[in-house]
Amino acid sequence: MNFDFSETQLMLRDSLRRYLDDAYGFEKRQAMLRSASGRDPAIWKALATELGVLGAALPEDAGGLGGGPVDTMVLMEEFGRALANEPFVPAIVIGAQALAATGGDTASALLPDVLSGKAIIAPGFYEPRGRHNPAAVETVAKAVDGGWQLSGHKAVVDAGPCASHYLVTARTAGSTFDREGISLFLIESGASGIVRRDYLTVDGYLAAELVFESVKLGKNALLGAEGAALDLVEKLIDHATVAVCAEATGAMQRLHEQTLDYARQRKQFGRPISDFQVIQHRLVDMLMEVEQARSMTLMATLRLDEPDRARWVSEAKAKINRAGRALGQAAIQTHGGIGITEELAAGHYFKRISMIESRYGDLDWHCQRLEDRLTG
Repeated sequence: MNFDFSETQLMLRDSLRRYLDDAYGFEKRQAMLRSASGRDPAIWKALATELGVLGAALPEDAGGLGGGPVDTMVLMEEFGRALANEPFVPAIVIGAQALAATGGDTASALLPDVLSGKAIIAPGFYEPRGRHNPAAVETVAKAVDGGWQLSGHKAVVDAGPCASHYLVTARTAGSTFDREGISLFLIESGASGIVRRDYLTVDGYLAAELVFESVKLGKNALLGAEGAALDLVEKLIDHATVAVCAEATGAMQRLHEQTLDYARQRKQFGRPISDFQVIQHRLVDMLMEVEQARSMTLMATLRLDEPDRARWVSEAKAKINRAGRALGQAAIQTHGGIGITEELAAGHYFKRISMIESRYGDLDWHCQRLEDRLTG
């Protein structure tokens, strides 16, 4: 099997890296995070119109460029290297793929706007008492007057503050934890009855808490079949999980490079600390963590369309969580106290890698899921 990226994918990677190196220089990123919006909308627009990367991994019949999960991996590694604060996973990996998978008039009309950067979708699949389980849905949608009435609470909604639409799960039947009875709804962010609390996460990314207070929706707000959305939601989450694994891999590689550069410059006893054997061993261990994480991510990426994808996704995420923590701690230990300051990029990479640990399932959740799959 050929594990090399294609020429097209390499060109895509190189063009995105050049753009992000300019748009996301460390000082520019810091200024962006201090701004009122926490991001620069012009960058998202450029990714859509100038680079055309938003549709790179979507099939041509959905308006994309005919790529697939490997293309997403290529892009996400570059977003990780640059610490890019862009809503690619929520809006494209989940949002656009959900619209393409469900079809219908509403989805077909919105998808071109998503791929052109005009619309941003923020998925709300998790709830305060549900942890990482997408089946733990207490939000309720009731059929009323030819439409729907939605009430409930969604937690840690990625890209919620900048979204034009929300993609949320709600119960139309059954009770909490039932697999059946979960439906998928598309909601405009300005709909009456939505209470939103915006905030920045520890690593500077945008998130929100959403409370739906009897929000009235049209009948076309329902995407796909009523009560049968969980299988699709789990598939979308698995795709998103592998995407953030690739992002973590890119961030880990860049953090290793920065640590290597620092070790070559920092002198102790008149010699660069990179001359000391203990530091050399640590840097090699860090490199091994990067390569193993990339290999596991690629394996999971290649198996996303297979029936046993959950096993490979959980194995990859478990490896990323362990490797990211080990590499990040080694990087901070090598840098010393300066490694955790706001003025040095290393600390910001460590924060991002640490936050990815809990996105779409922490280590315990994926180990338990993997055990269930292997013994069930």
